[in-house]
Amino acid sequence: MQLTEEQIAEHLRENLHFFDRHTELLANMRLPNPHGSGIISLAERQLLAQRDKARVLEAKLDRFVALAKENDLISDKVHQLSLHLLGAKSFDELTQGLLHNLRESFSVPYVGIRLWAEATQTAELAQTATAHTQAVFQPADEDLKNWLISLKAPYCGLKPDLALDNLFEKLTSESTPPKSFAILALGGSHSLGLLVLASDDDKRFYPEMGTLYLKRIGEMVSTALSHYLD
Repeated sequence: MQLTEEQIAEHLRENLHFFDRHTELLANMRLPNPHGSGIISLAERQLLAQRDKARVLEAKLDRFVALAKENDLISDKVHQLSLHLLGAKSFDELTQGLLHNLRESFSVPYVGIRLWAEATQTAELAQTATAHTQAVFQPADEDLKNWLISLKAPYCGLKPDLALDNLFEKLTSESTPPKSFAILALGGSHSLGLLVLASDDDKRFYPEMGTLYLKRIGEMVSTALSHYLD
């Protein structure tokens, strides 16, 4: 009767001291080389397995280190943005600097902001209103407002079926249309408006990406704008 591989394996599992009684089998055992042709000893095979495992662990460590460096870089950029928001002396300085910072420091080609909350300094803003201020307070589509209220976290992904192109100052008919979007609701439950970041890279913003820093940016901008909005 010929034993199957499963029966042999089961026998060895049930007889843990088999190789203690037959040490010569381990010493003379030859196995296929997993990295080439020929055969190698059991000790060599185990050494190769440990080296492979070490390479996998080293690759994981390299990824963790790279991710940590990337997070440090993003954290520093968010910190610099917060300093600008704190130091802004006017509504225009705040919002124009915000858009410039996101475009340049975060390398986001298209950035737009639209506000629909009533301004606490409406008269003052009206007297000093620039073209930029007027653009920021242009009426927003009701579908966009309702969709934004439903967001529980920053939206990341392809363009939703909403009117967004008119939010971007730098977008012209000759520009490459944005393909991926990050949309941040401003003001939390008391909706103030939205901040939109977009890229012509369809993989820049995607549904599975982490949104911790986007959420923090949204919170910082909302707090800074609260001095001007009711």
